[in-house]
Order: sequence, then C-alpha cells, then structure tokens
Amino acid sequence: MTADWTPLNDELQTWQDQDLTLPLWWRDDDAVEPTPQLDQLTELSKKLGLPVHLAVIPRDATAALAAYVAGTTQLIPVVHGWAHQNHAPQGEKKAEFGAHRALEQSLADADQGLKTLRPLFGDQLEPMFVPPWNRISNDLLQGLAKLGYTTLSTFTPRAQAEAAAGLAQVNTHLDPIQWKGSRSLVPPQHLLDQVTKQLSSRRLGLTDNAEPYGILTHHLVHGAAIWDFTEALISRLLAGPATPWTTSQRTFS
Repeated sequence: MTADWTPLNDELQTWQDQDLTLPLWWRDDDAVEPTPQLDQLTELSKKLGLPVHLAVIPRDATAALAAYVAGTTQLIPVVHGWAHQNHAPQGEKKAEFGAHRALEQSLADADQGLKTLRPLFGDQLEPMFVPPWNRISNDLLQGLAKLGYTTLSTFTPRAQAEAAAGLAQVNTHLDPIQWKGSRSLVPPQHLLDQVTKQLSSRRLGLTDNAEPYGILTHHLVHGAAIWDFTEALISRLLAGPATPWTTSQRTFS
C-alpha cells in the first residue's frame, strides 16, 4: 500500500501560508569508525544540504573516525554517553545513565566521554550529550552543565528549553526504525501521520516550535527502505517550510 503524503503536504502548505518556519536538524547515533554505511550517510547529508550531528561512542571511537570527520563539513561529532553499556536491572528499559547507578559513577563516565572525544575531534566536537537509549536521570542534568556540556538531546518534544541551568534541551522527534519488530522501516503511513500531527501541534502552539525538529537515524542498521524514506521526508521538509539547523545556532530561549 502506497503511503499518502497529502495530509503532510497540506500541513506544510499551511505553514508556508502563515509564514512559519521549521528549524530542522538531524542526529545519527552509534558511530565508532568509518564504514560504508557512514559513507552513505555523509553522501546523503551532502545531497540534502542538511548536516548530521554524529553521536559518537567515546570508549570505542577510533582515530580513523576522527580523520574521516575532519575531511567533511557534513558531520558534526557529539558525545554518545561513554560505552553504550546498559546498567539497568533485568526487566527494566535499557539505560547507561539512568537512576540505577551512583551519581558519581555516571558523571565520571560523562566526563570521560567529553575528555576522550575532545582530543580526537578538536574544535569540530560539539559539547552535546546524547545518552544511549535516550534515557537519563534528572539528577545528572546540572552536573552535565558543570562538566562543560551545553546541550542535552534525547527523544520526544521537550518540556522546556533548558534541561538545567546552562544546559539547552534539543531533542529528536521521529525515528523511522521499527526497533521492536523487524528493525526495518516503520510503516511509512504511520511515520507521515506522526510528522503531520507533530507539526500541527507546533503550529497551534501546543508544543514548542522554537525547538528544532529532529530526525533520528542509526546508519549502521539502515536498510534501503529506511534510507529512501529518510531522504524523501527530509527533502520534502526542506522544500518548505523547514530550514537547516545545527548546534552553532543554539540559543537558550
């Protein structure tokens, strides 16, 4: 069954008719080394004209990845936890930085993540913290800011512009992967309906339209259907009313 883009197209036209703009950003998780999939991500980013914030796992990051990122302006490295290791008790949702660990241990890992990636990526590294599985204990947030992080990114619309004093919240909102099933593409109609509803909520003032709208991908596990849908959606958004956003444009309002 072919997905119907009409409702989304109509919503986007309403945005344009009302002179609204949608800041759009892209985050891709779990990078550690150059791969053919990373090549594909980089080329698609270049084709679309939308840079990718590449969430790098510090413990496993290689010098080869740093060299690869240094050779392109399409990839913006950010910090993806420390080891992408689950510390949650059996039966609970996976988390590396959840409430299951001592606060000091979690902050030490977050600190180590930033200190490990800074020498690798230099000024290209953005001090954005992306907790694996998009889960983090609220008790850690003020500590992240004190470590030198300026931004926290998880998933779903943010409740407020700052997660803590000095720590902006910039989340992702759409993940095309069916994690609990085939690990292929979520049914496209479901994704299109989700985007349409999210944008309608923003336009009506029900959610924060100052927050950049985030596409979340995982290049290492993409099949052709996920690549194709991601390209089609981002292309349509950028055709109007979306404008590319990167962390260099971050504000605390």
